[in-house]
Amino acid sequence: MIIVIDYGMGNLRSVEKKLNRVAKNVRISSDMSVIAKASKLVLPGVGHFTNGVKKLHDSGIWNLLNEKVLIKNTPILGICLGMQLMASTSEEGNAIGLGWFDAKVVKFNIEDKLKYKVPNIGWNSIELNKDSELFLNLSENAMYYFVHSYHIKCNNQEDILTTTKYENPFTSSINKGNIYGTQFHPEKSHNWGERLLQNFVNL
Repeated sequence: MIIVIDYGMGNLRSVEKKLNRVAKNVRISSDMSVIAKASKLVLPGVGHFTNGVKKLHDSGIWNLLNEKVLIKNTPILGICLGMQLMASTSEEGNAIGLGWFDAKVVKFNIEDKLKYKVPNIGWNSIELNKDSELFLNLSENAMYYFVHSYHIKCNNQEDILTTTKYENPFTSSINKGNIYGTQFHPEKSHNWGERLLQNFVNL
């Protein structure tokens, strides 16, 4: 059972719809008893880092996530804000993140503001930093859809799965063990995003 976690911060239906194209038994849930039984987890998210942290705590899902991911090694995919919440801290508010990665979420520091707008909205490519089953059978020409003003800055280079150039290179996906995150939205990235979600399902 693949659970898309509902903590009040995501475009859940589009994620569920895309996952249903490649997997069976996909559910959206905020019920901790249901989340506890999941074989895989997806943590989507759109919005403010501090609000995301607060909602995870208020719902009780925060502690359950740590148990499922860190102790039971349940595979998890964080999308956009969902990935950023895996960092230790963020410039967007003063909340403490899940801390699964030694990383900070920072705002884009753009010099050429005529060419590069913030938020970064649109399609872009990625550069793979290390081999990963998450990007199996995805070509170098694949494009992914981004909508964000902040990005994750990892202190451990081994955690960086892909980078993307937006004036300067930034981390566009991360991985450590059973934990994956994408800054881009696979559910909005057409066939490339569907292939990535299929790879996650197959992990």
